Order: sequence, then structure tokens, then C-alpha cells
Amino acid sequence: MHPAWHSCGTYRVVLGQLAAYRALGAEVSPIAVSSDPGFSPQRDWIWRGFKRATPEIDAGERHFAGAPFRAVLDPHFLKTVLWPYIHGDQAVIRTGMAERAALSPELRAKNFDLVHCNHFFLMPVAERLAHKRAKILLDSHDLQARQFALMNERMPWLKPHVRFEAMLAEELAQMRKADLLVHLNAEEAEEFRALLPKNEHALLYPAVPAAPTGPGGEDIVIVSSNNSANVESAIWFLREVAPSLTGLPIKIAGSVDAGVKARAGELYARYKEWFLGRVDDPGEIYACAKLVLLPTIDGHGLSIKTVEAMASGLPLVATTLALRGMSEAALRLEGVRIADRPQDFAEAVKRAAAQPARRPQQRLSSAMRAFYDAHFSSLAYEKNLLALIAPLLPKG
Repeated sequence: MHPAWHSCGTYRVVLGQLAAYRALGAEVSPIAVSSDPGFSPQRDWIWRGFKRATPEIDAGERHFAGAPFRAVLDPHFLKTVLWPYIHGDQAVIRTGMAERAALSPELRAKNFDLVHCNHFFLMPVAERLAHKRAKILLDSHDLQARQFALMNERMPWLKPHVRFEAMLAEELAQMRKADLLVHLNAEEAEEFRALLPKNEHALLYPAVPAAPTGPGGEDIVIVSSNNSANVESAIWFLREVAPSLTGLPIKIAGSVDAGVKARAGELYARYKEWFLGRVDDPGEIYACAKLVLLPTIDGHGLSIKTVEAMASGLPLVATTLALRGMSEAALRLEGVRIADRPQDFAEAVKRAAAQPARRPQQRLSSAMRAFYDAHFSSLAYEKNLLALIAPLLPKG
């Protein structure tokens, strides 16, 4: 199960999970859980937009869950969930909505051998589907309380504002209920092992769908979704780096355009022609590009867009933070230029742009593609996932 999100790193990770389980021979029931009121499963029309944005999940059965409006009007919800939320408690609202999510009769009747849950706040749904029989594997997707704190910095919450420690306590309380905690990068795994020493932990790099390695083109691309860290990074790039890159064919793909427009309207207007908006398939952007830029100045956890860029075999210009959660070897890969200061980043882009475009075979045989294959490919994920779930499955 996963949040009802698309066009983001979590969604790409979920696609990798679905492909891996199916490759291992499992019968998979993907369940999208909405944190917005009214998205109950029987209201098929309300899910149409999400379905259109997620055609990759249409191959087999799929299910939906969400809290009906009547659930959020309950006095207990208003007091214990909504009241903390208007003070900024992003953790309690997500968990509270999952606790009240309606499930279809067909889904309630199913008996699962394993429940793979993405994000701590969906644990209430995971427990209901496990029926105290199946084991629950929880993918943590970074320390979420930290992400919530970043989101809250510019939100007009009522005082007193919720503290980071309160959101972390909710996160850890839900995580303790899982049978195995799986973490997407080494940094995250180390943090959670210290916070939850009595739980079972495992490091499992996600399976990220392989990006095309051709045919190539002249575009210099940034692929980014609309979250706080990505918007901060895009604004930094446009304000500090872009003035030195006039005349280069730069394209910014993804929903980050909405965040930049809202937060820095003058910058968005100045570089409006660079923005492509949301794209259905990021792979098409990489396929026709010459160079990928990763101007990351904020964020935590493994960057899925960095992994996708590596899979494309294209040269990269990146900040050190863009390769967080990976081994030191990633920083030294051939074709990766690291630059953290604006002037250095701009110079690295101009030098890389002046080089001949890589042919498809060069991209496929590049050091970055080899790094992706070894750590983030579907085959690597399937092998490592099987080793983790085998002890959790029913015997016989």
C-alpha cells in the first residue's frame, strides 16, 4: 500500500516494488490510500484524476481507500486530529485519516501473506489488512518528521506550533508496530536503528525504473516535483546560477513549476520558457537530453531523481547533497561533476555542455549506468527483497 501520490519519488519507488513482487511470482494487490477527506473507495469518479496519472498500475487489480466526509466530522476527530493539525501536526492528520479510511468489501475479505506498507502514517490500514496474521514490512521513506518540519516553516499555523519532537513521537509509535523496518539509504537506516533499537531493521535501496539511454538530444534538463526542498533548490538555481547560463537549452520538467511560481513569481516569469510542467513519463525527458542538472540545496534521504538520472547514463552536474544516501564512490563516478557554489556550478554546466553528446551505447556502458545496475536496478532489488521477505512469509 502507498499514499495516493504520483509524479514524485515515492511513486517511482512503489512502481519498482510492484514490478519486483510480480517478478518473484507474487499475486499483488496495490492499494492507494488518500489522506484527503471524501476519497472513499466507492466514489469511483473522485479517483479518476489519480487513475489517469498512474496508468502504470493498471496492469492488474488495484484498490483505493480513504476516509468519507462523515468520519472527519466526528467530534473525536475534530478534537484529537484536526485541532493538532491546525497547529501544524502533519503526522497526526495523516495517521488520523488512515485510521478512518474506508476499505471496499472485496479488500476486507482478502487474506494476505505479507503487507508491504509505504510510510508510517498508513500503518493503521496495514494492521487492518494483516488481520493479526500476516507480517508487516514498513518502508520508512526517510525520517518524515523532519520533512514535516520543513513543510511547516512557511505555513500559517495557529500558535502554539507543533514541535518536531511531537511529530517524531507519532512517527516512531506507528513504526514500532511493524515486523520489519526497511530503509532506503544508509544514513536513514543508521538514524532509525538508534531511535528504535528493539525493532528489526534492514537497508534496502529501492528499485528505480531504468531510464532510457537514448536517442539523445541537446537539452540540458532538470527533473523535479513540487515539494519544499525541490522548490528551494529550483529557486537557488534560477537566482544564483541561471544568470550565467544564458543561451543554453535548459528545460525544467515536473510539477516544481507550481511551487516556484507561488514562491518566486518574478523568477518564474523570467524563466517561464524553461518550464515544461508535469510530464507523464520522466524517461522521455532523459531519453532526449544531453546533460542532467541536480542543483540540490535542501532535502533528506535518498534522491530518486538522482538515481533516475544515473540510470540514463547522461553526464551529471550536481551538488554534493544531490548524491546523499549513496556511498562515497558515487561522488567519484566518471561523468559526475560536483559543484556546490553557484559560480562553480555554472562553470561546470558550461564545460559539460561544450562536450559532444554521448551516443546511446556510451550511455548504456557508462560508469553511472553500471552503478545504477549494481544498486538500484530491478534485478538487484528483487534479489535483496526476496532475502528479506522469505522469513516473514507463512510456512508451508
